[in-house]
Amino acid sequence: MTSSASGAHTNRLAAATSPYLLQHKHNPVDWWQWGPEALAEAKRSNRPILLSVGYAACHWCHVMAHESFEDDATARLMNELFVNIKVDREERPDIDQIYMNALHMLGEQGGWPLTMFLTPKGEPVWGGTYFPKQSQYGRPAFGDILREVSRLFREEPGKIEQNRAALLARLASKARPAGKVTIGLNELDGAARQIGNAFDSVHGGLRGAPKFPQPAIMEMLWRAGLRSGDKRFFETVEHTLERMSEGGIYDHLGGGYSRYSVDERWLVPHFEKMLYDNAQLLELLALAFQRDGNPLFAQRARETVGWLAREMVTGEVAFAASLDADSEGEEGKFYVWSANEIIELIGPEAGGFFARHYDVSQAGNFEGHNILNRLHSVERGPAEEARLTALRAILLDARAARVRPGLDDKVLADWNGLMIAGLVNAGLAFDEPAWLEMAKRAFDFIARSMTKGANNQQRLGHSWRAGRLLFPGLASDFAAMIRAALALHEATGERGYLDRALTWQRALDAHYADPDSGGYYLSADDASDLLLRPHSTLDDATPNPNAVAAQNLVRLAVLTGDQWRTKADRLIEGILSAAGQNLFGHVALLNALDLRLRVAEIVCTGPEANRFAQAALKLPFTERIVLRARDASVLPPTHPAQDKLKAVSGSAAFVCVGERCSLPVTEPENIATAVMEMH
Repeated sequence: MTSSASGAHTNRLAAATSPYLLQHKHNPVDWWQWGPEALAEAKRSNRPILLSVGYAACHWCHVMAHESFEDDATARLMNELFVNIKVDREERPDIDQIYMNALHMLGEQGGWPLTMFLTPKGEPVWGGTYFPKQSQYGRPAFGDILREVSRLFREEPGKIEQNRAALLARLASKARPAGKVTIGLNELDGAARQIGNAFDSVHGGLRGAPKFPQPAIMEMLWRAGLRSGDKRFFETVEHTLERMSEGGIYDHLGGGYSRYSVDERWLVPHFEKMLYDNAQLLELLALAFQRDGNPLFAQRARETVGWLAREMVTGEVAFAASLDADSEGEEGKFYVWSANEIIELIGPEAGGFFARHYDVSQAGNFEGHNILNRLHSVERGPAEEARLTALRAILLDARAARVRPGLDDKVLADWNGLMIAGLVNAGLAFDEPAWLEMAKRAFDFIARSMTKGANNQQRLGHSWRAGRLLFPGLASDFAAMIRAALALHEATGERGYLDRALTWQRALDAHYADPDSGGYYLSADDASDLLLRPHSTLDDATPNPNAVAAQNLVRLAVLTGDQWRTKADRLIEGILSAAGQNLFGHVALLNALDLRLRVAEIVCTGPEANRFAQAALKLPFTERIVLRARDASVLPPTHPAQDKLKAVSGSAAFVCVGERCSLPVTEPENIATAVMEMH
């Protein structure tokens, strides 16, 4: 039954598990979920497809929904002219990537909501992002766009076919890079200098607005500092982290970082909080703290994990995807304050004290309200900090009574993998064993409830909610969860995590590999509802799964054998030509290349191998791979420390970089010095 035939509308989103799709279940639009049934209906009715992609924490998705999708007249037009499909980009990033790439190919700016017009076969024709209900600033009204696209399909199908064929040809050619380039340590340093020069010396971050955290870029600069010894790279990253951590992009009451800042000062955030941002920033805070012990970074890390534990742990002890920017229909309402609200809670004197330190005024610093921040210079000693801590707790308790932003509580394997590894790496740096326990619980849930298949052939799903698993998973799920498994294995020495990583890596190779490039498609070979298999090598807000897989393969080579290093080299080499043309879009791959070229393999052996391993694990995770080997038989046959372990008695560590290994290090506290000398 279709609306055009019956006059009634049939919204099919009530059965969805995605909180974002469920937000639209009462729209008068005849929404379909993505799948064979929707595509079949488009072919049967010979109507084009209107694809709308968004996510629960997307502010402009909500705006377009309120203006157009909740409007009866607009919905009637959509239902008459199109088969309308709604997609949660976090639940189906494969679909999002295909059609976002198509939008970029058309020369349009990308973003969400993503609004694409497709042929009845699902082939992309044209699109955009947010379209206003009424025309404004030279932008056509959404209704006018609907009528014109539909007219083209009916009256000028030749133009549609011409556009579609050219677009698909360009998409196909994108996955076939021609030629190779050579990138080594010198080229990595040159790229880092170029990126470093684009950073804002006053406010931190890349110059201009809006400002995004860009964790992979900051990791690249950090690695350049470690390679070169040039402290300016460290200072650039530390300055950015400081400004972010004192700005309004950070939640000074509850902890955690928002998605981005709309201004160049990090003052006004887009208030949504994403799991993946905080996972990556947690690792950067740990790296920066390990270098100079800045207490600000330790405090922000602990507060962020506090937020994670308090607000983002699901009933299954994994981690929810995101917190919305909006509450009560207003962006940021949950987080902002008036001066009078604060005074009423803590009194005039304490209120004035708090206001001086957190930039609170009667006029406000954001649309008549106050976003708490410490971007201005105010002297604070231990006594002031202690008092501010107590006052923040009062305000946090009061804020808890407000209407909360929506929680997207689906469990995404890839984002959870990022957070699990973040908790492990930061927990080691900050000596927080409870963080490792959080990581283990989340990992165990995903390994138990988000996998299918026999033990040695298990495959991951992508999204879990309300007892339902979206399967099969994506390459990003495998890459992130393998990384999480390897982080837990290094931290604990437990073989089970390594075995799980190997099982998932074999599944990734079996179902996602591109034999031509050595890389990976995003979707599985048996995912049946896609027009084509997306195969991007570019980073997004998260590192590209090919880059994460490259790092995993380097670690697997150290832990289990050279066959994985061969795969890593082929993967990196296969993508380098694309990276050579667009280094800034492939920063995570350059970080993987740095790991491949410079990582210190620390082999701990003997009865006290664990004691040596604990000392080695205090080194930055970007710099080391820790392998516990009671004797030479545990090492891969080709490992450069094979002969050295056979000759040593007692407990020791060997540091190997490339094909070279150190003399035995017989005291754990000397491992860091040995690593420095090997570099």
